[in-house]
Amino acid sequence: MAAPAPVAQLAEIDADIDVAVEAEGWSVIADAEAVAIRACRAALAACAEDVPEPCEVAITLTDDARIRVLNRDWRDMDKATNVLSFPQPDLPDDIDAPQPLGDIIVALETLSREAETEGKAPADHLAHLVVHGTLHLMGYDHLEDNEAEEMEALERDILAGLGIADPYGLPQD
Repeated sequence: MAAPAPVAQLAEIDADIDVAVEAEGWSVIADAEAVAIRACRAALAACAEDVPEPCEVAITLTDDARIRVLNRDWRDMDKATNVLSFPQPDLPDDIDAPQPLGDIIVALETLSREAETEGKAPADHLAHLVVHGTLHLMGYDHLEDNEAEEMEALERDILAGLGIADPYGLPQD
């Protein structure tokens, strides 16, 4: 992977980002769809050298019940989680269509609990989870310590560019 561009030099990425709200309650975050799109675009722009253009990302804003089923069926973890990412394989070279990067699914109840516990604005936490999910679609991971450090540093930079405080810092009073 190429080193990400500094936030101040981010390029506009040719990406179609579709947000589906499939659960009640997301209205607690003003303009949740716009928050998700902005966060996804910022993460893609930070990885511009590795983003196939044009591309597509699907984001689903759901609830704990739905994400628990997905987590159980795809990861053998029978519990809710805050965000899941499902990267898509590259299209064959002979297909002239936008590259689907994958799907990001975010659960409202888990997001809300975490935001409250950590003293974060729910919209900021949504942006963080979408950035995190987008980086997974771009091949970043956090299984090893060095991978986690690289991914978290990139998340901090992207979120700072969006005016959002360090998500890994201490809870705010």
